[in-house]
Amino acid sequence: MGEFNRMTVVAAAEVISDSYSHSDIDVLEVQWGIEDRGGGGSKSARVVSLSKAAMEGGPSVYTESGLVSLERAVIEKALANWSTAREKATWQKLKAGLRFDGFEIVEPAELDDMWGRHASDAPATLVRMLPTDVPELNMREAENEVVQLLKKHNLSTAERHLARAISAFQRGEWSGANGELRNFIESYFNEIAVLTGCDPTFDSRQKRDYLGGGVAPPFLLADYNEWNPDGKKSPFVQALMSRMHPHGGHPGLSEEEDATFRLQINLVAARLFLRRLDRGPY
Repeated sequence: MGEFNRMTVVAAAEVISDSYSHSDIDVLEVQWGIEDRGGGGSKSARVVSLSKAAMEGGPSVYTESGLVSLERAVIEKALANWSTAREKATWQKLKAGLRFDGFEIVEPAELDDMWGRHASDAPATLVRMLPTDVPELNMREAENEVVQLLKKHNLSTAERHLARAISAFQRGEWSGANGELRNFIESYFNEIAVLTGCDPTFDSRQKRDYLGGGVAPPFLLADYNEWNPDGKKSPFVQALMSRMHPHGGHPGLSEEEDATFRLQINLVAARLFLRRLDRGPY
Protein backbone atom coordinates (compact mmCIF):
# COMPACT_ATOMS: atom_id res chain seq x y z
CA MET A 1 0.00 0.00 0.00
CA GLY A 2 1.35 3.40 -1.02
CA GLU A 3 1.40 6.50 1.14
CA PHE A 4 -1.53 8.03 -0.76
CA ASN A 5 -4.80 6.63 -2.09
CA ARG A 6 -5.69 6.52 -5.78
CA MET A 7 -8.00 9.53 -5.59
CA THR A 8 -5.20 11.65 -4.13
CA VAL A 9 -2.68 10.63 -6.78
CA VAL A 10 -5.08 11.16 -9.70
CA ALA A 11 -6.23 14.54 -8.32
CA ALA A 12 -2.57 15.61 -7.96
CA ALA A 13 -1.91 14.56 -11.57
CA GLU A 14 -4.96 16.58 -12.64
CA VAL A 15 -3.68 19.65 -10.79
CA ILE A 16 -0.31 19.27 -12.54
CA SER A 17 -2.06 18.91 -15.90
CA ASP A 18 -4.11 22.05 -15.23
CA SER A 19 -1.07 24.03 -14.07
CA TYR A 20 1.73 23.10 -16.46
CA SER A 21 2.26 22.86 -20.21
CA HIS A 22 3.05 19.65 -22.10
CA SER A 23 6.72 20.65 -22.31
CA ASP A 24 6.84 21.35 -18.57
CA ILE A 25 5.41 17.89 -17.86
CA ASP A 26 7.94 16.37 -20.29
CA VAL A 27 10.73 17.91 -18.22
CA LEU A 28 9.21 16.55 -15.02
CA GLU A 29 9.02 13.04 -16.46
CA VAL A 30 12.68 13.18 -17.53
CA GLN A 31 13.69 14.51 -14.10
CA TRP A 32 11.82 11.66 -12.41
CA GLY A 33 13.09 9.03 -14.87
CA ILE A 34 9.62 8.01 -16.10
CA GLU A 35 9.74 9.34 -19.65
CA ASP A 36 9.21 5.77 -20.90
CA ARG A 37 6.00 5.54 -18.84
CA GLY A 38 4.72 9.05 -19.48
CA GLY A 39 3.65 11.02 -22.50
CA GLY A 40 0.32 11.38 -24.23
CA GLY A 41 -1.21 13.57 -26.89
CA SER A 42 -3.75 15.24 -24.62
CA LYS A 43 -3.82 16.58 -21.09
CA SER A 44 -6.19 13.78 -20.01
CA ALA A 45 -3.73 11.22 -21.41
CA ARG A 46 -0.94 12.87 -19.43
CA VAL A 47 -3.05 12.58 -16.27
CA VAL A 48 -3.55 8.86 -16.89
CA SER A 49 0.10 8.08 -17.61
CA LEU A 50 1.41 10.19 -14.74
CA SER A 51 -1.09 8.68 -12.29
CA LYS A 52 -0.25 5.12 -13.35
CA ALA A 53 3.48 5.73 -13.06
CA ALA A 54 3.07 7.22 -9.57
CA MET A 55 0.87 4.35 -8.36
CA GLU A 56 3.15 1.70 -9.86
CA GLY A 57 6.06 3.31 -8.05
CA GLY A 58 9.71 2.60 -8.67
CA PRO A 59 13.00 4.05 -7.45
CA SER A 60 12.91 7.19 -5.32
CA VAL A 61 13.32 10.47 -7.21
CA TYR A 62 15.02 13.75 -6.43
CA THR A 63 12.93 16.84 -5.71
CA GLU A 64 13.54 20.21 -4.09
CA SER A 65 12.83 18.57 -0.71
CA GLY A 66 15.19 15.64 -1.25
CA LEU A 67 14.87 12.00 -2.24
CA VAL A 68 11.21 10.91 -2.10
CA SER A 69 8.88 8.33 -3.59
CA LEU A 70 7.45 9.09 -7.02
CA GLU A 71 3.92 9.45 -5.68
CA ARG A 72 5.18 11.91 -3.05
CA ALA A 73 6.96 13.86 -5.80
CA VAL A 74 3.70 14.11 -7.76
CA ILE A 75 1.85 15.37 -4.68
CA GLU A 76 4.55 17.94 -3.91
CA LYS A 77 4.54 19.23 -7.49
CA ALA A 78 0.77 19.69 -7.34
CA LEU A 79 1.09 21.61 -4.07
CA ALA A 80 3.74 23.93 -5.53
CA ASN A 81 1.17 25.68 -7.73
CA TRP A 82 -1.54 25.96 -5.08
CA SER A 83 -2.27 29.66 -5.57
CA THR A 84 -3.62 29.17 -9.10
CA ALA A 85 -4.99 25.66 -8.61
CA ARG A 86 -7.06 26.18 -5.48
CA GLU A 87 -10.08 27.63 -7.28
CA LYS A 88 -10.58 24.47 -9.34
CA ALA A 89 -12.54 21.32 -8.54
CA THR A 90 -9.42 19.15 -8.82
CA TRP A 91 -7.87 21.04 -5.87
CA GLN A 92 -10.89 20.20 -3.72
CA LYS A 93 -10.55 16.54 -4.71
CA LEU A 94 -6.86 16.65 -3.80
CA LYS A 95 -7.66 18.15 -0.38
CA ALA A 96 -10.32 15.51 0.30
CA GLY A 97 -8.05 12.67 -0.75
CA LEU A 98 -5.22 13.94 1.43
CA ARG A 99 -7.54 14.21 4.43
CA PHE A 100 -8.46 10.57 3.94
CA ASP A 101 -4.72 9.78 3.88
CA GLY A 102 -4.31 11.68 7.15
CA PHE A 103 -2.91 14.99 5.85
CA GLU A 104 -4.02 18.60 5.84
CA ILE A 105 -2.83 21.12 3.25
CA VAL A 106 -1.34 24.24 4.82
CA GLU A 107 -1.40 27.16 2.41
CA PRO A 108 1.26 29.85 3.07
CA ALA A 109 0.20 33.40 3.86
CA GLU A 110 -0.21 35.57 0.80
CA LEU A 111 1.37 39.00 0.42
CA ASP A 112 0.21 41.85 -1.80
CA ASP A 113 2.49 42.44 -4.75
CA MET A 114 3.28 45.87 -6.22
CA TRP A 115 0.07 45.82 -8.26
CA GLY A 116 -2.12 45.06 -5.26
CA ARG A 117 -2.59 41.41 -6.20
CA HIS A 118 -2.31 38.54 -3.74
CA ALA A 119 0.68 36.36 -4.47
CA SER A 120 2.89 33.78 -2.79
CA ASP A 121 5.91 31.96 -4.19
CA ALA A 122 6.03 29.43 -1.37
CA PRO A 123 4.43 26.02 -2.01
CA ALA A 124 1.66 24.63 0.13
CA THR A 125 2.84 21.97 2.58
CA LEU A 126 1.47 18.79 4.12
CA VAL A 127 0.89 18.36 7.84
CA ARG A 128 -0.18 15.06 9.37
CA MET A 129 -3.58 15.27 11.06
CA LEU A 130 -2.93 12.33 13.38
CA PRO A 131 0.11 10.54 14.88
CA THR A 132 1.79 8.03 12.56
CA ASP A 133 2.57 5.57 15.38
CA VAL A 134 -1.08 4.77 16.18
CA PRO A 135 -2.24 2.23 13.55
CA GLU A 136 -5.86 2.40 14.74
CA LEU A 137 -6.09 5.95 13.37
CA ASN A 138 -5.15 5.01 9.80
CA MET A 139 -8.28 5.40 7.67
CA ARG A 140 -7.04 3.28 4.79
CA GLU A 141 -6.12 0.45 7.16
CA ALA A 142 -9.61 0.77 8.64
CA GLU A 143 -11.14 0.54 5.17
CA ASN A 144 -9.19 -2.64 4.38
CA GLU A 145 -10.16 -4.29 7.65
CA VAL A 146 -13.83 -3.33 7.31
CA VAL A 147 -13.99 -4.77 3.78
CA GLN A 148 -12.34 -8.00 4.93
CA LEU A 149 -14.80 -8.42 7.81
CA LEU A 150 -17.79 -7.66 5.59
CA LYS A 151 -16.65 -10.37 3.19
CA LYS A 152 -15.89 -12.83 5.99
CA HIS A 153 -19.40 -12.57 7.44
CA ASN A 154 -21.10 -12.26 4.05
CA LEU A 155 -22.61 -8.84 4.74
CA SER A 156 -22.98 -8.40 1.02
CA THR A 157 -25.47 -5.53 0.93
CA ALA A 158 -23.36 -3.40 3.26
CA GLU A 159 -20.24 -4.31 1.28
CA ARG A 160 -21.83 -3.08 -1.97
CA HIS A 161 -22.90 0.21 -0.39
CA LEU A 162 -19.42 0.82 1.03
CA ALA A 163 -17.81 0.08 -2.34
CA ARG A 164 -20.14 2.57 -4.03
CA ALA A 165 -19.44 5.17 -1.33
CA ILE A 166 -15.67 4.84 -1.77
CA SER A 167 -16.01 4.97 -5.55
CA ALA A 168 -18.18 8.11 -5.41
CA PHE A 169 -15.77 9.70 -2.93
CA GLN A 170 -12.82 9.01 -5.24
CA ARG A 171 -14.69 10.70 -8.10
CA GLY A 172 -15.37 13.74 -5.93
CA GLU A 173 -19.13 13.07 -5.89
CA TRP A 174 -19.71 14.10 -2.29
CA SER A 175 -23.51 13.80 -2.20
CA GLY A 176 -23.39 10.35 -3.79
CA ALA A 177 -20.78 9.19 -1.28
CA ASN A 178 -22.85 10.50 1.63
CA GLY A 179 -25.99 8.73 0.42
CA GLU A 180 -24.21 5.41 0.06
CA LEU A 181 -22.68 5.80 3.54
CA ARG A 182 -26.17 6.24 5.00
CA ASN A 183 -27.19 3.01 3.29
CA PHE A 184 -24.00 1.32 4.45
CA ILE A 185 -24.47 1.93 8.16
CA GLU A 186 -28.14 0.93 8.05
CA SER A 187 -27.35 -2.20 6.04
CA TYR A 188 -24.65 -3.64 8.25
CA PHE A 189 -26.78 -3.26 11.38
CA ASN A 190 -29.71 -4.89 9.58
CA GLU A 191 -27.57 -7.79 8.37
CA ILE A 192 -25.91 -8.28 11.76
CA ALA A 193 -29.35 -8.37 13.38
CA VAL A 194 -30.52 -11.12 11.03
CA LEU A 195 -27.27 -13.04 11.59
CA THR A 196 -27.88 -12.96 15.35
CA GLY A 197 -31.44 -14.27 15.08
CA CYS A 198 -33.68 -11.26 14.41
CA ASP A 199 -36.84 -11.64 12.35
CA PRO A 200 -35.78 -10.44 8.85
CA THR A 201 -39.18 -8.81 8.32
CA PHE A 202 -38.50 -6.25 11.08
CA ASP A 203 -37.78 -2.70 9.96
CA SER A 204 -34.39 -1.09 10.53
CA ARG A 205 -35.33 0.53 13.86
CA GLN A 206 -36.71 -2.75 15.20
CA LYS A 207 -33.54 -4.53 14.17
CA ARG A 208 -31.36 -2.06 16.03
CA ASP A 209 -33.59 -2.42 19.09
CA TYR A 210 -33.15 -6.17 18.79
CA LEU A 211 -29.36 -5.75 18.79
CA GLY A 212 -29.62 -3.72 21.97
CA GLY A 213 -32.23 -5.69 23.92
CA GLY A 214 -33.33 -8.77 22.03
CA VAL A 215 -30.15 -10.80 21.75
CA ALA A 216 -28.02 -12.17 24.59
CA PRO A 217 -25.42 -10.97 25.18
CA PRO A 218 -26.50 -7.59 23.75
CA PHE A 219 -24.67 -6.53 20.63
CA LEU A 220 -25.26 -2.81 21.17
CA LEU A 221 -24.20 -1.87 24.68
CA ALA A 222 -26.42 0.32 26.85
CA ASP A 223 -23.55 0.80 29.33
CA TYR A 224 -21.59 2.52 26.55
CA ASN A 225 -24.63 4.58 25.50
CA GLU A 226 -24.69 2.82 22.15
CA TRP A 227 -28.36 1.97 22.64
CA ASN A 228 -31.00 3.04 25.11
CA PRO A 229 -34.08 0.91 25.92
CA ASP A 230 -36.49 3.75 26.71
CA GLY A 231 -35.35 6.26 24.10
CA LYS A 232 -34.90 9.05 26.67
CA LYS A 233 -31.20 9.46 25.93
CA SER A 234 -29.47 10.05 22.60
CA PRO A 235 -27.49 6.84 22.11
CA PHE A 236 -24.41 6.81 19.93
CA VAL A 237 -25.81 4.66 17.15
CA GLN A 238 -28.90 6.82 16.72
CA ALA A 239 -26.81 9.99 16.93
CA LEU A 240 -24.47 8.65 14.26
CA MET A 241 -27.37 7.86 11.96
CA SER A 242 -28.87 11.29 12.62
CA ARG A 243 -25.55 12.90 11.68
CA MET A 244 -25.73 11.04 8.39
CA HIS A 245 -29.17 12.52 7.62
CA PRO A 246 -28.75 16.31 7.88
CA HIS A 247 -31.13 18.61 6.05
CA GLY A 248 -29.31 20.76 3.53
CA GLY A 249 -25.91 22.40 3.57
CA HIS A 250 -24.58 24.73 6.23
CA PRO A 251 -22.67 27.99 5.67
CA GLY A 252 -18.96 27.71 6.34
CA LEU A 253 -18.80 23.95 5.82
CA SER A 254 -17.25 22.60 2.62
CA GLU A 255 -18.80 19.59 0.95
CA GLU A 256 -15.53 17.70 0.62
CA GLU A 257 -14.64 18.31 4.27
CA ASP A 258 -18.01 17.01 5.44
CA ALA A 259 -17.85 14.00 3.11
CA THR A 260 -14.36 13.17 4.38
CA PHE A 261 -15.55 13.38 8.00
CA ARG A 262 -18.51 11.10 7.27
CA LEU A 263 -16.31 8.54 5.58
CA GLN A 264 -13.77 8.59 8.41
CA ILE A 265 -16.24 8.30 11.27
CA ASN A 266 -18.19 5.58 9.48
CA LEU A 267 -15.09 3.47 8.89
CA VAL A 268 -13.99 3.78 12.52
CA ALA A 269 -17.48 2.94 13.85
CA ALA A 270 -17.99 0.06 11.43
CA ARG A 271 -14.62 -1.43 12.39
CA LEU A 272 -15.63 -1.38 16.07
CA PHE A 273 -18.94 -3.18 15.47
CA LEU A 274 -17.58 -5.63 12.90
CA ARG A 275 -14.74 -6.61 15.22
CA ARG A 276 -17.35 -7.23 17.92
CA LEU A 277 -19.31 -9.44 15.53
CA ASP A 278 -16.14 -11.29 14.60
CA ARG A 279 -15.27 -12.02 18.24
CA GLY A 280 -18.76 -13.37 18.95
CA PRO A 281 -20.51 -15.13 20.45
CA TYR A 282 -23.23 -14.64 17.87
